Amino acid sequence: MPLPLRRAGAFAIVLATLGSGRGAEPPAPTLADVAYGSHPKQVLHFWKSPTASAQQPAAVVFFIHGGGWRSNHRLSKLSSFLPDLLEAGLSVVSVEYRFIQEAVAAGIEPPVKAPMHDAARALQFVRSKAADWEIDKERIAACGSSAGACTSLWLAFHDDLADPASPDPVARESTRPCAAAVIGAQTTLDPEQMRAWTPNSHYGGHAFGIIDKALSREELFAAFLASRREIMPWIAEYSPYALVTADDPPVYLLYTNAPALGQEAKDPTHSANFGAKLAERLTEAGVDHELVYPGAPNVEHPTVTDYLVAVLTSGPQAQPGEPIASPP
Repeated sequence: MPLPLRRAGAFAIVLATLGSGRGAEPPAPTLADVAYGSHPKQVLHFWKSPTASAQQPAAVVFFIHGGGWRSNHRLSKLSSFLPDLLEAGLSVVSVEYRFIQEAVAAGIEPPVKAPMHDAARALQFVRSKAADWEIDKERIAACGSSAGACTSLWLAFHDDLADPASPDPVARESTRPCAAAVIGAQTTLDPEQMRAWTPNSHYGGHAFGIIDKALSREELFAAFLASRREIMPWIAEYSPYALVTADDPPVYLLYTNAPALGQEAKDPTHSANFGAKLAERLTEAGVDHELVYPGAPNVEHPTVTDYLVAVLTSGPQAQPGEPIASPP
């Protein structure tokens, strides 16, 4: 069953619910700082499954770290459950990406396009290495926490960005994972939705360039709300909730707090209200999903590790962009 909620730091609890949380130094990557693009931040680590071979390629966990698209690094939150994934016969990739501040400096609009499209390109690059790295490119599940969770869901729900006619072989690969398992995900970047679900929401304006160090958090969110109509095409493009369709892959949503729709939250940025509303939308669309939080009913997979191992090593497999059922 999910662990009881303790306010000793929400993501301290997440570390425990990811897997065994062994506390040891993570194993060194098989390949470190592999470039998937030309920017210094467009690099990834790759850990090869000890059981992978050309005859038995390994499934892959594609990890995207959190930090509001503004901070942290590849091993943030991953260290605690990386050994469990490798022991289960999975290979693991963890990506760096351009942050919001680097996107702003480069004039990228909206700024959130940089980290999200970097993740998409990195996933295509990993697929292009399937033979060399002895991985099964049809069995790649996205995983992440907070902003990395939002990006993971965006990859799962967004139309495939592959360009079959591209002269670039990497660009011809799919950008869609076969599943996603996420922790503390923001499932919408629509300020009006966020305030309706959790009235003290204050997150998200920075994704669209609403950044001013002279303004308070409340003032920034007010500016975000005031800009909503103008930037609605961007909001719709980068909000996982807005992108859900019936052909989406299955997802696992983990939160460290129980949903309380319409009520203020101690940590509104990682409120389980995000998960509850997305679960409603996924049910309407007929997309397989599991929502886990303290006291949640009918929990099949108590941890992210449990889910990833189950969905990547059991049951029928799907082509990217096609749903698969969670194993029993």
